[in-house]
Amino acid sequence: MEQDQRPILALLLRLAAMVLLSTMFMLVKYAGQAGIALPELMFWRQAIPVLLIPAWLAASGKLHQLRTRRLKRHALRAGVGMLGMVCGFGAAILLPLAEAMTLGFTTPFFAVVITALVLRERVGPWRWMAVAVGFVGVVVIAQPGGEPIAPLGVAAGLAAGLVVAIVSFQIRDLARVDDPVAVVFYFSLFGAAIMAVPLPFFITAHSPFEWLLLVSIGVFGTFGQWLVSASLRHGAVASVIVMDYTSLIWATLYGWLIWDRLPPFTLWLGAPAIIAAGIIIAWREQKLAHRIPPAAAIEAD
Repeated sequence: MEQDQRPILALLLRLAAMVLLSTMFMLVKYAGQAGIALPELMFWRQAIPVLLIPAWLAASGKLHQLRTRRLKRHALRAGVGMLGMVCGFGAAILLPLAEAMTLGFTTPFFAVVITALVLRERVGPWRWMAVAVGFVGVVVIAQPGGEPIAPLGVAAGLAAGLVVAIVSFQIRDLARVDDPVAVVFYFSLFGAAIMAVPLPFFITAHSPFEWLLLVSIGVFGTFGQWLVSASLRHGAVASVIVMDYTSLIWATLYGWLIWDRLPPFTLWLGAPAIIAAGIIIAWREQKLAHRIPPAAAIEAD
């Protein structure tokens, strides 16, 4: 399928996606602190898209976009992706929001490591240098020897970055055949089925406000994913991914407005290293893409 390259539109779509996804993580943190269990948060995050996506496609006469012959691969992707969601949501609940979002920026570093050690592809000095610089930034944020943030939260944030990197390779494979909206839908379908197993042990009665929180998490997550997919239809990954770092702005703003907390100076020392490393990796990927035709890819988590 030929893509309509509109770089400014792609950047704006990606920016809007980061607003929605940052808002979703803020709601997850708020709901977790309100006492809603993580398994229930994850179930409703996945169940809402299962309802929204078919209704939206049916209204537009595009239900055929959900056709697939690769249900087993979608199920495997969902299993790995749900592990990443556990880690990502857990980090958002355990850590200050800005720190949790910043640790999520480590995904490109893990992607480089997977490319070199698992896929056995050559990785040059530029990308290895970026990985090293990025993880120095992580160490600064974790504040070893000082007043460290929750170690379990840091571990969850880094694990989320690793799992999202693994999932990105799975999504790339799925998106070569299936429509992007199908990739999102089957992730939600299988993810909701997985979380339905522990749900009876964690579900509780909720106030109308808590139900609003749960529905909002699903809605913001669904449309955030859709905007991420739409941005990749109109712009190259290496170009639009720069907008992902704006999520730190929204996370900082939410932390200040809702929890009356501004990040410590260590975040402002470590975050630029992580962001700079990510931009270097994106730049190198773009340079290499001019030499080797890129495979179709979509990012949907």
